[in-house]
Amino acid sequence: MRPFRFGVQTSSAPNGRLWRERARKIEDLGYSTLYVPDHFGDQWGPIVALTIAAEATESLNVGALVFDNDYRHPVVLAKEIATLDLASEGRVEFGLGAGWMKSDYDEAGLAYDAPGVRIDRMVEGLAVMKQLWRQGRAHHEGAHYTVSGAQGHPRPHSAGGPRIVIGGGGRRVLSIAAREADIIGVNPSLAAGHVGPEVAASSTAPYYRERIGWIREAAGDRFADLELQCLTFMVQFTDDRRGTYEAVAPLFGLTPEEAAEVPIALAGTVEEMVETLQQRREEYGFSYIVVHDPEMEQFAEVVARLSGT
Repeated sequence: MRPFRFGVQTSSAPNGRLWRERARKIEDLGYSTLYVPDHFGDQWGPIVALTIAAEATESLNVGALVFDNDYRHPVVLAKEIATLDLASEGRVEFGLGAGWMKSDYDEAGLAYDAPGVRIDRMVEGLAVMKQLWRQGRAHHEGAHYTVSGAQGHPRPHSAGGPRIVIGGGGRRVLSIAAREADIIGVNPSLAAGHVGPEVAASSTAPYYRERIGWIREAAGDRFADLELQCLTFMVQFTDDRRGTYEAVAPLFGLTPEEAAEVPIALAGTVEEMVETLQQRREEYGFSYIVVHDPEMEQFAEVVARLSGT
């Protein structure tokens, strides 16, 4: 089993000073990575936010969880990421997705194509970026991108480009991730284009076991080299773990027992969380756990107990 490591997803700060302080705090608390989402709502622009965070720290990895392929042309995004990877001396984790939040597309006037089309476009975009990082030049003629001799400058610090993160909840995206990514985020289904009751319904243990099976099948011999990541949506410290799940389960149409097995939720004492994460690593292979900034300081006790073990 892979040793544990941990990340924090955060999105904004009142000013640059506080953003730098948060990045340093995340590093000091023992987290591996600072992640930023990629939406058009109340958050900082990810490329600038990640650049500042990398500059403010010494060992912290930075990345988007995840860049929406539809928001930037792959030649443009490849140059920005290569520059950040070079400047940070290899501390970039490059997350890429096909896009899912319909309100982003509606507000920006972007076409919200069918999921299969968006996924096809992401696959082509990633192919272009990999060529630029690995070969220094890209040639591609596809249904969505035509690239003729694009130059891959600057060269990234990491040989072949930064580590690639692809996440999803459906079979096709997870299969692509199993073949193309280094880190796979296993998520609920976001096919509806918004966060609703179907997210909770697709978060139960049987669905997660099925998703791990899809990844294993598609990865083949690569499976042992993959790092499996889980982004949490609820982390609650309490001495009454059972009572917490009894309270929240009806809100999502689950039994308390089902809620306690949802991999994106954690509740209990530090000891109980440590035990739960060890059990989930045994069952699913999750060794890379991401929390959000409101709980990062309290969760640092768990990080201290498990990081590197």
